[in-house]
Amino acid sequence: MEESLIQLSYSVDTLYFLVMGALVMFMAPGFAMLEAGMVRAKNTSEILTKNVALFAIASLMYLIVGYSIMYSDGSGWIPGIGTYLGGGDNSVSEVLASEGDVYYSSASDFFFQVVFVATAMSIISGAVAERMKLFAFLAFAVVMTGFIYPVQGFWKWGGGPLQEAGFLDFAGSGVVHMCGAAAALAGVLLLGARKGKYGPNGQVNPLPGANMPLATLGMFILWFGWFGFNGGSALAAGQGAAMALLVTHISAAVASLVWMFIEWRKFGRPSVVGMVTGMVAGLATVTPASGFIGVPGGIILGLAGGYVCYVAVDFIRGKLQIDDSLDVFAVHGVGGVLGSLLVAVLATETFSGAGLGEGVTISSQLGVQAASIGITVLWTAIASYIIFKIAAVCGGLRVDSDAETEGLDLTQHGERGYHNS
Repeated sequence: MEESLIQLSYSVDTLYFLVMGALVMFMAPGFAMLEAGMVRAKNTSEILTKNVALFAIASLMYLIVGYSIMYSDGSGWIPGIGTYLGGGDNSVSEVLASEGDVYYSSASDFFFQVVFVATAMSIISGAVAERMKLFAFLAFAVVMTGFIYPVQGFWKWGGGPLQEAGFLDFAGSGVVHMCGAAAALAGVLLLGARKGKYGPNGQVNPLPGANMPLATLGMFILWFGWFGFNGGSALAAGQGAAMALLVTHISAAVASLVWMFIEWRKFGRPSVVGMVTGMVAGLATVTPASGFIGVPGGIILGLAGGYVCYVAVDFIRGKLQIDDSLDVFAVHGVGGVLGSLLVAVLATETFSGAGLGEGVTISSQLGVQAASIGITVLWTAIASYIIFKIAAVCGGLRVDSDAETEGLDLTQHGERGYHNS
């Protein structure tokens, strides 16, 4: 490519990368508003504080060490350890990174990746809401964003063994959503259920959120921001990015309607909480496949994600009696696993997909997908459990009973999320 064309491509692709990264960052207020609307009024400031703080911590930890681990010259399963601050790519002079015929500033690549790690941490905040101590949560955020996330990110996106094995994860259901969901599950299991969630006979008691308009606003922000999440993973504007946005949109719409009709049939009336949850399920399910599938695949993933995630929520919350405050594992985790498995089928030309690699069959790709999912989830869950356990020993994970009853807004932050006057 001539030098002038390379410079033009550099400018256009860098701008695209920055805009898509800004859209992903816009998911942060989406998560914050969704979670603030879905928790009780007495815990509004608590969840907002965690969302603001985790984003700042994620940004700094990924800058200091996380990015260097994720994109290091590691050996096998062991990534290298370095510091992005000392790597030279943070100077004012432009540094060119390239991926095939795509050219962009390495600084834009860092920005795009840092908002992804913050998204993974945002997923966790919703699961442990209303009962976890702030210091324990933030201490975990340091380790999660600086080490746990970058290690498994290196395995897939940094050229590690999962990438070499051919694991398909276009925009990060494994790297982001399953990682965040597995960590969330570890924290929830150690914390236990919120007071009053389960009755003496095992019945599930609703703990309704305080503000459905706010939760709905958060949903639409997430829906919009997810276009950057999946579309930006194409690395440049073009047909690949356009199709990734289209199938993302379709899957979210279909899954939201599936959830609505399930509730309508089961209870005689739909709920906004159900439609909001279904939308997120559709987005999480399509994410790993978004760059490899066509419109039929987007519809199928929306149908499958809406139904399977609904069943998972009912099973985890009702049968297992695991109190995941925003059903994070059932939606992000199960949806991510489902989409990661189905991409082996839906990426084929039969479903208007991009096709599998040369010599790769559906069954062999399914094997790679299943093994990679297991490795990602096990690593994140075990590492997170250990860190949460250390935090529990050092300072405790959960607020005391009186603080939980009164609400974390006043007892932990000295302010209310809502005022009557």
